[in-house]
Order: sequence, then C-alpha cells, then structure tokens
Amino acid sequence: MHTHAAELHLNAARKRCTCYLLRRLTRRVTQAYDRALLPAGLTITQYSLLAHLRRQPGLSVSSLAASMGMDRTTLVRNLKPVIAARWARYGERHAGRSASLELTPGGQARLRTAEPYWSRAQDAVEAALGSERVARLHGLLDETLDALKVETAA
Repeated sequence: MHTHAAELHLNAARKRCTCYLLRRLTRRVTQAYDRALLPAGLTITQYSLLAHLRRQPGLSVSSLAASMGMDRTTLVRNLKPVIAARWARYGERHAGRSASLELTPGGQARLRTAEPYWSRAQDAVEAALGSERVARLHGLLDETLDALKVETAA
C-alpha cells in the first residue's frame, strides 16, 4: 500500500503542467521586480533591454532577440516604449546590414538610476528564498536552458 501511495503521488506530479508552474513563478518574480523598479520608471523587461544594450552595443533587433531568448516580434513590441522614451535608438544602417540598436545617454542615466532598485529586488528575492536555494535554482535553470536548447536544435 505504501508503494501504491508513492506511485499515485508521482503520477499526480507528472500531470502538473511544467509550463504553467514556470509561468506562474515568472509572473510572481516579475511583479516583485516591477514593483521595485517603479520609482525608476522602468519595468524589469525595460531594465533588461537597457542592460543588454549596455553590455552588447550595436546589436541588430534579431541579434538582441536571440541574445535575450525572445522572439523578434515580442522584442520589437517591448522596444517601442524604450525607443519612444529615447532611452535607446536605432543606429545607422550600413550596406547590407540591419540597423543596430544603441543605448542613448538618457538610457544610460535611466539604467544608473534603476540599478539600486534592481539590486534591492534581487536582494529581496534572495532573502525570501535563501542564498543556497537561489544558487540551486540558478544552476537548475542554467542546466534546463542548456538541455532545452539541445533538444530544440535537434
């Protein structure tokens, strides 16, 4: 009977939707970062875009989308308010190349303003989960991303 109960529990766990659980977790974490970044006038998605452009200046939209693990359409939709706010801009086009994206001086300033708020959000998540759990979570997420990348490439 003990084995039967364990088997039922395992079957119930298998029927839970991994995508739903991950999306639910992502929404909760996103909300925490968005609340923290509100005084800086950014969402976590906008902060992420600006931080990527600072780390990798001159990327095309397609390259930035690939770097962030987003599809191009989603990235363009998320870029619109960033470009409208003049935190980023399209650079010059060169023959046969897509226009590159650049962080503007205003975007650099906005990012500097937002960094302490982002750090507080990061610290709050770590305090809620514990540093060991965060380290395990990051490791598991990295492994999972790598595993899924291999599966989708095949």
